[in-house]
Amino acid sequence: SFYMQCLGEEAIACAQQHALRSGDMHFPTYRQQGLLISAGYPLVTMIDQVLSNEADPLRGRQLPIMYSSKEYGFFSISGNLATQYIQAVGWAMASALRGGSEIASAWIGEGASAESDFHAALVFASTYQAPVILNIVNNHWAISTPEDFARGASATFADRGYGFSIPSIRVDGNDYLAAYAASQWAAERARSNLGPTLIEWVTLRRGAHSTSDDPSVYRPADEAERFPLGDPVERLHQHLAALDDGTGTWDDRCRQSMQAEIDAEVEAAFAEASSHGSVKDGHTGRAETMFDDVFVEMPRHLREQRDQVAKLEGR
Repeated sequence: SFYMQCLGEEAIACAQQHALRSGDMHFPTYRQQGLLISAGYPLVTMIDQVLSNEADPLRGRQLPIMYSSKEYGFFSISGNLATQYIQAVGWAMASALRGGSEIASAWIGEGASAESDFHAALVFASTYQAPVILNIVNNHWAISTPEDFARGASATFADRGYGFSIPSIRVDGNDYLAAYAASQWAAERARSNLGPTLIEWVTLRRGAHSTSDDPSVYRPADEAERFPLGDPVERLHQHLAALDDGTGTWDDRCRQSMQAEIDAEVEAAFAEASSHGSVKDGHTGRAETMFDDVFVEMPRHLREQRDQVAKLEGR
C-alpha cells in the first residue's frame, strides 16, 4: 500500500467544496482529499479504501487514495490525470443539455496540463460554453519535475486559457478566503450560463509526491520554509485570530483544543478501519465480487466463472 498527502494544498479543495452545491460533480486528482472531508464523507470509509480491506466500498478495485463517491459528488479518481478534464467537460455539457443547474469542477496538476487531454477539454469547454470550473493546481512539482518544464514558453499556466477564449485567473492557493471567493465567482459564472472559468492555484506540495518518493534527491530541504505564500492552515489561523475581539472566539487555546479533537477523531477512525483488516493480512472482499458492477445483465459465461470462483473459496 502507499499514500499521497495533500500537505500545503489543503485550502484549495476545502474552500471550493464549500463554494459549490450538492449535486455538483468534482473530477479530482489524488490530492483533493479535502473535497470529501469538507463534505462530511466518513473518515473510516476513506481509510477502509486505503487499506483495501473487506469494508472497502470499492472492493479493492482501485489504488489506495483513489476514492469514489457519486453521493458526495466525487468522481472516481484516475491515475491518468488529464482524463479527468475531458470527462468533467463532458459531464458539464450533459448537465447543460438536460437543463440542469449542476456544474462540474475539473482538477489537474500543472505537470499534467502538458498532456493532450487538457487541450482537448479546453476546446470543447470553450466551443460549447460548458458550465465547468477548470482547476490547475500549480504545486511546483510534477513528481520530480519542476513546474517550469511543463509551463514551457507560457508566462503562467492561466495564460493557456486565453488561447481558448476562456476567462482565466491566478489565485493564491494558500489563502483559504481567496480560494473560496474565486471558486464562488467561477461557480456563479457557470450557473449563469457564462461558460467555463480556468483557475491556476499557486501553492506548494510540502511533502513527498507519495510514500514511495524521496524528495530530498531533487528539491531543497528548506523549500517549504522559504515559500513566500506560507502554509494555508497557519494563514487561516492568523486570519481568525485577527478577527478575535478578545472574547476567545478564536485564539491559541481554541486552536489547540480543535487540533486535539481532530487528532482523536482521526485516530479513532483509523482504529475502527484497522479492525476491518487490510489487504496485507488477507481481510479483503470476496473474490467473486470482481464480476459485479460490470454488466447490467451478467453474461452466462461470467456467471459460470463467478460460481467457479465461489466454489474454489468454499462458498
